[in-house]
Amino acid sequence: MEKRNVVIIGTAYPFRGGGMSTYNERLARAFQERGDEVTIYTFSLQYPGFLFPGKTQYSTDPAPSDLNIKVAVNSVNPFNWIKVGLEIKKLKADVVVIRYWMPFMAPSLGTLARIIRSNKRSKVVAIADNIIPHEKMPGGKFLTRYFVKSCDGFIVMSRAVLTDLAKFDKDRPRKFSPHPLYDNFGSAISKSLAKKHLGLEEFTNYILFFGFIREYKGLDLLIKAFADERFRKLPLKLLIAGEFYVDGKPYLDMIDSLGLNEKIVLRTEFIENSDIVNYFCASDIVAQPYKDATQSGVTQIAYHFDKPMLTTNVGGLSEMVSDGKVGFVVAPEVNEISEALLRFFNEKKEAEFSANAASEKKRFSWEILLNQIDSIVDLCK
Repeated sequence: MEKRNVVIIGTAYPFRGGGMSTYNERLARAFQERGDEVTIYTFSLQYPGFLFPGKTQYSTDPAPSDLNIKVAVNSVNPFNWIKVGLEIKKLKADVVVIRYWMPFMAPSLGTLARIIRSNKRSKVVAIADNIIPHEKMPGGKFLTRYFVKSCDGFIVMSRAVLTDLAKFDKDRPRKFSPHPLYDNFGSAISKSLAKKHLGLEEFTNYILFFGFIREYKGLDLLIKAFADERFRKLPLKLLIAGEFYVDGKPYLDMIDSLGLNEKIVLRTEFIENSDIVNYFCASDIVAQPYKDATQSGVTQIAYHFDKPMLTTNVGGLSEMVSDGKVGFVVAPEVNEISEALLRFFNEKKEAEFSANAASEKKRFSWEILLNQIDSIVDLCK
């Protein structure tokens, strides 16, 4: 394929952004590996401070040395949108990929897309994590429609989002392409070494809940499930790793009232990319007890480290995890979660599921995503 000029607009360094930054930077590397020239336009202001639920928006990891990242987009300043839009328009990039995940970003990203497309050359492809967000906001539908109508085509990572997109547009090309593998966190290490790095007990098994803690992710269901008396007889603990993006007190009170303080390890701070390998490799199974979801990058980190998973049958999660093969898929109900986890440990499923995950993950390549983006661009010509 002929070398192309690609622009990616979305969260990247110096913003930490969890999976958002990781995804966008890994996508840029995938384009570069294919021979394309890539520039990432990230935010100069992503969220006003009063809207950000965590402690800080910024990463403490070193800046990527292999990526061209421009800190440019102010999400709330219309004059900035015009300035940056005109700058990218003049680049006449072959492909502009915009990452979309919530209506708050629709005015800035939608305006940028309209200005860029006016050069009659650049094709704007949105990668939409969500079309209808997990947490509603006033005017969300209006803002989403504004963004959707600004793009040439769409990539979605779950069939649920494909259905949601049809409520706003039926004509523009769109492709379903599952979330690719997060293969940029290093190679797996032994459980023993990972536990040592984290100061965990070597002969204890661990269930991992990983990522930003929001209400829709169902951590309360997992804690209640883990209160089942049968777990108390096992050399087993729940490892909660991730920053609270909601009030943490109800969760902490729940742990205390259920008498689980000695059975749960709390690492409720932001987990830097450099430490992710330790949390996944120290664990026996990764639990995603979501009440609502489209897709999850946590699944793709688990696949990278060949980790068994427990997920719920909401959104696109069950599209990613084969029930009874790489893990268990259950309803988002306390009893079903506890029974599946007990079955996993009592039937000693770890080795079987881990081997299957090593095979299954081959279907989540970045090359597949690039090919889907190419097909959208071809349909827009």
